[in-house]
Amino acid sequence: TFDGRTEMNDSKNVTLEHFAIFREVRKKDSETVDTSARTARDLYTELHERFEMPLPIEALRVAINDEFAPWEHEIREGDRIAFIAPVAGG
Repeated sequence: TFDGRTEMNDSKNVTLEHFAIFREVRKKDSETVDTSARTARDLYTELHERFEMPLPIEALRVAINDEFAPWEHEIREGDRIAFIAPVAGG
């Protein structure tokens, strides 16, 4: 149910866990960011612009708290989020 309080301050801190190309771009394994994004899709769109993330969302999967999640998954304060790029084998 909606009680009005969540809309008043929708800013939250989430931890981004970086792997592969994202670790190379951000030069760190993880970081905490403040965001007002509602869904994982909104968050990646925000980060893509803010940090010039190198891959389009269509090329990625998202994991929230160590489990793959749909892009429309609502993110919450304290979530651990990783954007997973395709892995080439060989």
